[in-house]
Amino acid sequence: MTAPADLQAYVAQVMGKLTGPGGPFEIAEEDVLGTRMPVITTRNQSLPELLAQAESYGERDYLVTEDRHVSFAEHGAAVRSLAQELADTYGVGKGDRVAILGANSPEWVEAFWAVASLGAIAVGFNAWWTPPEITFAIGHSEPTVILVDRKRAPLLEQATVSLPPLPVLGLEDDVPRLATAHPDAVAPVVELDEDDPAVILYTSGTSGRPKGVVHSQRNLLAVVSYHQLNDALLAAFGQTGPEPLRYLLTSPLFHIASLHNLAVPRLGTGSVVVMYQGAFDVDRVLSLIERERVTNWGAVPTMASRLLEQGDFTKYDTSSLTAFALASAPSSIALKDKLRNHVPFAKDALVDSYGMTESSTAATVATAADLAANPGTLGRPIVTVALEIRDPFGDRLPDGEEGEVCVRSPFVMLGYWNNPEATAQAIDSGRWLRTGDIGVFENGMLRLTTRRSDLILRGGENVYPVEVEQSLDECPGVVECVVYGVAHADLGQEVAAVVVTDPANQVTEDQLRTYAEEHLAYYKRPVRYRITTDALPRNATGKIIRREVTG
Repeated sequence: MTAPADLQAYVAQVMGKLTGPGGPFEIAEEDVLGTRMPVITTRNQSLPELLAQAESYGERDYLVTEDRHVSFAEHGAAVRSLAQELADTYGVGKGDRVAILGANSPEWVEAFWAVASLGAIAVGFNAWWTPPEITFAIGHSEPTVILVDRKRAPLLEQATVSLPPLPVLGLEDDVPRLATAHPDAVAPVVELDEDDPAVILYTSGTSGRPKGVVHSQRNLLAVVSYHQLNDALLAAFGQTGPEPLRYLLTSPLFHIASLHNLAVPRLGTGSVVVMYQGAFDVDRVLSLIERERVTNWGAVPTMASRLLEQGDFTKYDTSSLTAFALASAPSSIALKDKLRNHVPFAKDALVDSYGMTESSTAATVATAADLAANPGTLGRPIVTVALEIRDPFGDRLPDGEEGEVCVRSPFVMLGYWNNPEATAQAIDSGRWLRTGDIGVFENGMLRLTTRRSDLILRGGENVYPVEVEQSLDECPGVVECVVYGVAHADLGQEVAAVVVTDPANQVTEDQLRTYAEEHLAYYKRPVRYRITTDALPRNATGKIIRREVTG
């Protein structure tokens, strides 16, 4: 079919057929947690239902690594067997938490789906945490079982020294064994409500401690439907062939970018997850793209920068890659221009988006055409997302005025685990999520002017100064400190600190670095310190004036 001259009208026509009454992705208003909002009515009702349907893809690849191929059928059998073991031996059932602490692997994904099939809650622990951070998360989420890889097993042992004994399973050893222990296992039968919790992912805390973002069955299934709709839209425009799309996974599975928006929806679309493992290496990534004929990749800006610096695109055939997105952190107009000019697969395919852990997926998406016409935009709200810019009193502002970005959709989290105060601050009675970001909405598009107050974005990872400050404050000899971000060409930002030391018990930079290594994940540790005995500047109410603190 040839698109008419009025492309927007044609797109609207296609979307109308897909999402209109009786369409395969019909959108209508329904009640979601007491609030009416648009939803895709043809969605699955539970993750176990989605998992069962996926087995119809049979021997088609689901998970691919540099040395393994796991089909949908193999994955389904492994999940059923592991789920039976978790239920029979460890008593895991609906609502129980099961923590996963490890680097990306097929076993991580199999463990997630085994937990989901039981109606339990998968808790993604950050694989870069230190023992104190792991200890906090265990006490906070109270898992029934912990699955851990070899590299992090010693850290887990340190973290659990002072905790009651917990069953621990190894991702490399126990999970493969248990995934074949019950070859005749059948799928568990569990009654689930759409708004039952399904996943907890941790995000750095503005008030010092990480917060456990709770996503429901509905949240994840809404994301799946969104991706299925995107695939249907591409098919309507003739932009997909007979072979399944092949998605490159390069971000950690304890992030929504890889779990919610890649591993989970590909089970619903029958697509391939090509999983990159290990530290990011440009040659290995490009080689994997060539060998596995990757079609889609969502990269954090730091990865994109390294492509520009180190990528030799004459050595690899990347012609299969027709969709390239930036995600998880802001990126400059200059970086996007460089990517389009120097990276073959970014020239006509580069897209950008805006979202956060609390929103499960992107709230807005900027297409290649949007970015060309409006450099700096983060695009338009995706289907079923409502977006408003509000003033400090919560009132909606007219288009073109700057204020707080607020979103409402079936993607928005249930709340923060065991933290009703933080939940009430983030989500109002009408289910609007206050993002804390400042932006402008104009001509149907979002543009950010300020990210969340004081937030440091290091290589796609959120670092909240308060969390780092509260940890450093416990170091002997530290009177007070302030942590802030400084520009970094590769990472976007890195962490710096001004530390006020006790003249009678002065702390050294080596002591601070050693302390940080023991108490903070590596990406949260300051890379530069300024040590002083002078008090930090404060305002009349006693708050530190951050803008007056310099490195």
